Amino acid sequence: MIKKILDLHKIAVQRADKKKLVLAVAHDLHSLDAVYKAYKKGIIIPILVGDSSKIYKLSNKYKFDLKDFEIIDERDKKEAVKIAVNMIRNGKADILMKGNVGTAILLKGILNDNWGLKTGNLLSHFAIFEIESYHKLIAVSDVAMNISPDLKSKVGILNNASDFMNRIGIKEPKIAVTCAVELVNEKMPSTIDAAILSKMSQRGQIRNCIIDGPLAFDNALSHESAKYKGIISEVAGDADMLLMPNIEAGNMLYKSFALTGAKIAAVILGAKAPVVLTSRSDSEETKLNSIVLAAVS
Repeated sequence: MIKKILDLHKIAVQRADKKKLVLAVAHDLHSLDAVYKAYKKGIIIPILVGDSSKIYKLSNKYKFDLKDFEIIDERDKKEAVKIAVNMIRNGKADILMKGNVGTAILLKGILNDNWGLKTGNLLSHFAIFEIESYHKLIAVSDVAMNISPDLKSKVGILNNASDFMNRIGIKEPKIAVTCAVELVNEKMPSTIDAAILSKMSQRGQIRNCIIDGPLAFDNALSHESAKYKGIISEVAGDADMLLMPNIEAGNMLYKSFALTGAKIAAVILGAKAPVVLTSRSDSEETKLNSIVLAAVS
């Protein structure tokens, strides 16, 4: 069982077929540093698209040896994104990563009707955490893409997450649909969605996972809390993932975990390839972990 982020690193290093990662607008110190570290660990084969003069300036200053890197010179950011996206589309790369470019520009490229990476699936953010107080890794979705998902969008988020977790070795993940309370309340639409999603899972409409809800945060992660509340559930106290009711709850939980020192990895799912889309506020460790997460899928 995968219990720690380090387990993902070990899997990535041991893979015989190394994934090719293309860094869009690669003249960015934070992203380039993470890519270089992943390369040195034997996790990925990197491709850099961006202003080559700025890339080499960074490599000289910070001692990145890029002699084995494929570097495509493109100074225009939108064109660099287009080149990187097309490399994924044409099977020349397996992972897309955001460099020194705005998220909106990258997403616009991914969603381009003519040369983008749309699959018909919803794009969703997936994060996985290693926290000291929990007995295994815990995933959370969605904290960054879907603001207030309706029932259909929640099904899309669940399908993305379940499929991805299966691919990284978490078979039939236990997913808690989290709400403020663990009982269905007609005044709280998220609890009604949770009950419907749970029943859909039981009827095989959402496959390869076990879903239960509504569950409050405490009884989703604590056997003692679930027992105290009289909750009988395969998921309560042993969840592999928390489905969040909205972006506010998800974002606050993500940052709360981060502030407590959790180890984090995150990717965007639903495109033709996983997308590493970190922010400058993410730690160097989180950026590297996110590359690893994409590489083991």
